[in-house]
Order: sequence, then C-alpha cells, then structure tokens
Amino acid sequence: MSERKKDARVLLVDDDRALLETLSDGLADAGYDPVMMVSSTEAAAVLHKPEFDALVTDLRMPGKDGIGLLALSRRVAPERPVIVMTAHSALDSAIESIKKGAYHYLTKPFKVEELSLFLGRALDEAKLRREARTLRRALREGSSLENVIGRGGGMREVCSLVTRVADADVPVLILGETGTGKGLVARAIHNEGRRSSGPFVTLSCAALPEQLLESELFGHVKGAFTGATSSRRGLLEEADGGTLFLDEIGEMAIGLQAKLLGVLESGVVRAVGANKEVAVDVRFVAATHRDLRARVGSGQFREDLLFRLDVVSVELPSLRQRKGDLPELIAHFLERARRARPASPVTRLSPDAMAKMMDHSWPGNVRELEHVLERLVVLGTNTEAGPDDLPRTFAAAEPQAPTFSGAVEPLEAIERRYATWALEQLDGRRMLTAEKLDIDRKTLARLLGGGS
Repeated sequence: MSERKKDARVLLVDDDRALLETLSDGLADAGYDPVMMVSSTEAAAVLHKPEFDALVTDLRMPGKDGIGLLALSRRVAPERPVIVMTAHSALDSAIESIKKGAYHYLTKPFKVEELSLFLGRALDEAKLRREARTLRRALREGSSLENVIGRGGGMREVCSLVTRVADADVPVLILGETGTGKGLVARAIHNEGRRSSGPFVTLSCAALPEQLLESELFGHVKGAFTGATSSRRGLLEEADGGTLFLDEIGEMAIGLQAKLLGVLESGVVRAVGANKEVAVDVRFVAATHRDLRARVGSGQFREDLLFRLDVVSVELPSLRQRKGDLPELIAHFLERARRARPASPVTRLSPDAMAKMMDHSWPGNVRELEHVLERLVVLGTNTEAGPDDLPRTFAAAEPQAPTFSGAVEPLEAIERRYATWALEQLDGRRMLTAEKLDIDRKTLARLLGGGS
C-alpha cells in the first residue's frame, strides 16, 4: 500500500446513502481513508479543514449542489483535487464542473476501481504541484519574508502584517518613501500566499504615457490604434490566477483609474478596441510614495478607487526610522557586492566609516545604501573602507531632536517635526509611536504625510 493512499483522507458527498457506503467500503479496501456525508450543507461546513486531501461529490443534491461544493473547495484549498459524480442527464453540468476546476467526472454507474484510479492520479499530481511550488519558492532569491532584511520594531510590524494578509486575497496598498523596498514586500505578499504558484506581474504606472499604459494593462486588438499591427493580451490577463503589482499607482491618469476601478468591481477586462469582455481572477497589490489622500483632495486620484485598493495598507518605515537595522543591512549588501566583484580588496568598514553611515539621513533609503556599498567595493583599494571612501555628499550628523530657532513656525509644522522625530526614536514602530503621542494612527499618518 502506498504512503499516498494510506494518508489520503477523502470526503464523499452524496444524498444516496447506499451508494456512499459502497464507495466508502471500496475505497477503504484500496487503502484510502473515506469520510461519508449525505448532507451537502454539512460537507460545506467542514471543507475548510486541511485534513481532507480530496473531495468526491455528486452534482445534484438538495441544498448546496456539487458545483457549489467545488467552488468552496477551490476557494479554501485550491490544490485539493475534486472529482464529481453525475448521471447522464446532467452531463452538461459535469463538463461545466471541469471548466470550474474539477479534476475529473464519473458518470453513474461506475466501478469503485475507476474512482480509485482517478483519485490516485489526482493526488499524485497535487503532490507534484506542491513540490514544484516549494522548489519555486526556494529558487526565488530575495522575494520572500526570509529575505526582508532587518528585524527592528518597524519591520517586525511590517512582516507580521504581511504574514496575516498574504492569504487573505484582498487588495493591499503599500506606502513608503522611494527606495524603502515596496517591490520586495509586494513579492513577499504574493509568494507567502496561496497564489504563489500563479504569475506575479509588475507594472510601473509612472513609466508610460496614458495610452501605452492602458494598452499594457488591458491589451488591444489589431488596428485599435496607430501602430497596433497585431493583437496583444494585457497584463491583467497575464496575471490571471496570480498577482498584479501596480507600482507608483499615484501616477496613473484619472481616466485610466476609472477603467481600473471597473475591473476591481466586476472582475472582467475589455481590451482596447475589443467588443468582448474576458473574466480575470487577479489579486491587486499597489504601491506609492505619494499622499493619496492629498491627491484625492486635489482631484488627481479617485476616492472610490482609493477605497477599493486600500483594504489593507502596509506602511514601510524609512531607513532613518530603522537605524537599528543598519548594521545587518550593511553586512548583507557588502557581502552581495563582494560576491559580484570577488577581485575587490574591500572586506569591511572601519569604525569611523560605520559611524558616519549611522549618522547619515539616507534620503534614498535602502536603495541608496545598496548603491553606496557597491561603490565602496568597486572603488576601494584597501581591505578596510574608511570615511574618506564614502561619497562626499554624505551629510554630517543631523540633530537628534527638533530645534526651535529663527522664524516662528505654524504649530502643525512643529507637530510634524516632532512626530517624525518620535518615530525615528521608536525604531519606526508606528503603533507604539501613536500610543506614546496619545493619538490614533490616522492622525500620525497625516502628520507624517503618509495619507490614510
């Protein structure tokens, strides 16, 4: 008896108890662990449990039918194989079930051996898909939470939120300054979730003019516009079954925002110049360094689209707000740069150079840090890089607290400076900062200029 059969627990659902008992006895003899249910409603209540390796269900039953059970099983456990049973009169429904993700259908009457054969094949294929997904995850260097460097308070909050939201399949809005790693977090959300075996498609909304961006997103048919010499699928269709990452969503033209909102609400896409719509199953992750609330106020961003995208927001701290992570980040990027240029003599930073790095304000965030360390490795001539090897643009240490001199400022400007300073002192931990300042997170976000 194979390990696969011995461990496979199969949920059998049919309102015909006699048939269920026959199938159950036959599958048990074949080495499976069958569980019978005559009520489709009761079966629906247990389908979320991971203990069931496969589902075998009749199509026509009182209450929830087999198509409904199939849809529920696919939603809560996409890799669980489903085999449907049907009479000749319901053959059209059986074929429809295949289109909706069933592994196979059997027309009554059939032999238990036939069901056992298809169950074995389905379970073997599911196992291979799981192994392939695990391998793909292992090969995706720099794209999962394990590769998010830094475990200070601010990044712990980010990683915790990513873990909780990865499988939720709702839109996520990633907020943060340029260079803070929004793309890395978007990939982590995809790779940690149930869509990890599907495509991860990225589009920068700031890189293309409106017409080209629309064509990239929605696709076009031949002759739809000047230069459209052939039809092309859009990225929304390319991302079907996976995740679409819309980077710099705040730069999208207002007219195109309306079309994107339509896809979020309806789940269908119409290519430029096409007459037919195509259904898509896409998880949306968007990112911006802009204050989208302010852009809503100025008429540059649709409020209804913001509501749709901002179901869950992930706010990334700037590098100056997570100085405690700097030594680990420096070690990581220095080692990466050395692997790319093994002939370089540079192996470490002097204490003075490290102190200067710690004092720097890092306006370019992690991206700037990576480039600085690449420069040190490329240009360095000694084993130990000193402060003179750092870029001349490095600023001196900034004041550690707000100062009050010169012209009198508006009170809100002082509040903004103090909130920024407090966040830096508390290692980028927004929840703790809001608590210490005795304000809610929305007020803190407004003071920091981060939107909602």
